[in-house]
Amino acid sequence: MDNRAGEMEVFVQAVDLNSFSAAGRRLGLTPSAVSKIISRIEERLGTRLLVRSTRTLRLTPEGEIYHQRALRIVAEIDEAERAVASGASAAPRGLLRVNSSVPVGMMCILPLVPKFLRRYPEVELDVSLSDGVVDLIEERADVAIRVGPMRSSSLKARKLFESRVVVIASPAYLAEHGTPMHPRDLERHNCLNFNFRRILNEWPFRDPKTGEIDTIAVAGNFLSNNGSTAQQMCVAGLGIARLGLFHVRADIKAGRLIALLEDYNPGDIELVHAVFVGHEYLAARVRSFVDFLTENLGTDTGQRE
Repeated sequence: MDNRAGEMEVFVQAVDLNSFSAAGRRLGLTPSAVSKIISRIEERLGTRLLVRSTRTLRLTPEGEIYHQRALRIVAEIDEAERAVASGASAAPRGLLRVNSSVPVGMMCILPLVPKFLRRYPEVELDVSLSDGVVDLIEERADVAIRVGPMRSSSLKARKLFESRVVVIASPAYLAEHGTPMHPRDLERHNCLNFNFRRILNEWPFRDPKTGEIDTIAVAGNFLSNNGSTAQQMCVAGLGIARLGLFHVRADIKAGRLIALLEDYNPGDIELVHAVFVGHEYLAARVRSFVDFLTENLGTDTGQRE
């Protein structure tokens, strides 16, 4: 049987070190042996993975895909061998790449990082914050924290918490422009919108007498691509926004923001999930991190108050 795992290790080292010679030195192989192994992979797959020049190596699109998956497989093999060698209770270790939306990352994930790393000191945590939906394979992320309903996917997801959505404004803004008493009053106010999905600029409200849900088209002079920016602009008195309670809970408690039109709140929620490439044998570092978030954030963290 072909030693495909060994070949993947050679390929990964050659790409990461950008050199057949350097990969050979690390693995105890000659540069020509490294070249033959990679050529054998390309022949078996029927496609070019690397474009080679005298000074550099460049991945082809097919090579990018192969490299991303080979990285995971090699890491899983290394971790499996360490776990067996150290016993079943071996602590999670190694590089863990996490991508999170900006507001959840800033308000929920980053405050927990010191506690997680104290518990698992052999894990190296690499956290990126972005409000774009990342491709876990393409971005080489192990775990992504996503806000909103989950679409059908081959990825696994664990719900971390859910947060009621509220309409908010600062006392200064309301003192200057008046307090809306009915959803239709919002048509006369500066409402802070998002620039990535126009549907979010139609805010739903529930008639307290009939229970029927209606939407109000809102408009304003400021757009942003994340809730943290909208929250900051609200605190600064720029206008009215509609955000998940986890964004603004501290501001409401401190009196920096006021929840509006609560009698008309339709009770909709934002869901927050940890998403990962899942299978029966998850890497210990991934499983431990997702379990840790579930333990510390939970599916009911009081966000629905």
